[in-house]
Amino acid sequence: MRRRDFLLGSLAAAALAGGGSTLLREAEADEQAPATDAGADATPFDRSFVRKLARERAAKPYQKPAEDMPAGIGDLDYDGYRKIRFDPNKALWRADGLPFQAQFFHRGWLYKSGVDIFEVVDGKASSVRYRPEMFLFDGGPNPLAAASPDKNGAVGDIGFAGFRLHAPINRPDYFDEICVFLGASYFRAVGKGENYGLSARGLALKTAAPEGEEFPRFVAFWLERPAAGTSSIVVHALLDSESATAAYRFTIRPGDETVFDVEMVLYPRVDIDKVGLAPLTSMFLFGPSDRADVDDFRPAVHDSDGLAMLTGRGERIWRPLANPQDLQISVFADINPRGFGLMQRARDFADFEDLEARYDTRPSLWVEPIGDWGDGSVILVEIPTKEEIHDNIAAFWRPKAPIKAGSEYPLTYRLHWGAGLPDDAALAAVAATRSGHGTVEGARRFVLDFTGKALDGLTDEAAVHLVVENSAGRVFNPVVHKSAVGGWRASFELAPEDAGLVELRAGLRRADGSPLSETWLYRWTS
Repeated sequence: MRRRDFLLGSLAAAALAGGGSTLLREAEADEQAPATDAGADATPFDRSFVRKLARERAAKPYQKPAEDMPAGIGDLDYDGYRKIRFDPNKALWRADGLPFQAQFFHRGWLYKSGVDIFEVVDGKASSVRYRPEMFLFDGGPNPLAAASPDKNGAVGDIGFAGFRLHAPINRPDYFDEICVFLGASYFRAVGKGENYGLSARGLALKTAAPEGEEFPRFVAFWLERPAAGTSSIVVHALLDSESATAAYRFTIRPGDETVFDVEMVLYPRVDIDKVGLAPLTSMFLFGPSDRADVDDFRPAVHDSDGLAMLTGRGERIWRPLANPQDLQISVFADINPRGFGLMQRARDFADFEDLEARYDTRPSLWVEPIGDWGDGSVILVEIPTKEEIHDNIAAFWRPKAPIKAGSEYPLTYRLHWGAGLPDDAALAAVAATRSGHGTVEGARRFVLDFTGKALDGLTDEAAVHLVVENSAGRVFNPVVHKSAVGGWRASFELAPEDAGLVELRAGLRRADGSPLSETWLYRWTS
């Protein structure tokens, strides 16, 4: 419950931001000051700069940052905080005609701690200074503007809570919000025509551990000024936590699919065995395969409906998500995985019938490892929840061997925010999973819909075989046939007998045993 409460929120990342600014550069401010203090505090900057900072921090004890703020801001509730809006006319690079713009979030409410933000131009980094007039309060002036710092620094540079980037991806004359970094180490992005859904994180530590989760946070960002006509932007970030520091370099390319190239280096302060790398966070409340006791007009409510994996052996796996009665942790061991992600395969409005949330427009997020990641596991965490405002799903990579204190652990991967995985012509995909009571008492019937080019042109139902494996209980009545609406439908029944938990594995195969579809995995619990 503590973790779900922590993740409660309705802005960019649905997470608390812990700690405060430690790289803040003090500067005398006035209302006419530029957004960046390019003269006084410009420092040399290159690709090694943030790594050096992270390495030096990791060698020192962790210091929890302060959360002090001016009066009237630190005690804001949700309704008060949401009235504060950044003035888009003050966006970084707006007046320069560049292909990207940056806007900033005010501190307050859940986001009590600050982050330092710098602009990098021609190999030099300058701080982006907070000024009250950057923000509108309920359509009017920010109340802090009346207390603008005088020569004695009455308010000073209190920093920002985070930032968001804008670029024209839906139409050429409008700068859409494409990604946001706000709260702990959370960030989100969208592709063309999409709305925000699931989040990525810089690092996960002790997720679902009995001793409680540790939430690392980004403490500083460096935004490289984009060149005219470029299609990408580079953001650097410094992460800090009790157990580790880390340096990040994000190369962000928005479009039909928005892609992040992520280069990170982790510097542990202590030995870490409960680490989550390339972590994802999402929400699943109910769907066709899991809606027991649900009284809701909508057919489904979720930001993601399944975990997809491409193993190092080349096997494609689909694991539908669940909202369990008790916390569930699933471990999928692998060597050098080729990809995993939390996907939203339900893409039609009729799948949700929700005019406000528009879950049909939420992006999928696929993690593509760059290089060999070695021996480890994809971990899936499913937490019970009764409300859609809680992120209750987490997925990440965990190396088999602990990461030792004092070491340097690099990792490179690519994040794909979009409609889903590229089609694999060789294998059909699981388009839907449904479940209901069986033909005998206590049995459950599972119905799987498969679609894909691998099934196109097949007409002989005797040539398509459903193969089901079960860890306990009894499987019976396997059936497979062409669907009346396209694709193929397979079904079977499970009699759990005395088992309280049954792991199921199924897929379509040809007569010679070769696969026609990806592998469907499911955990049934009583």
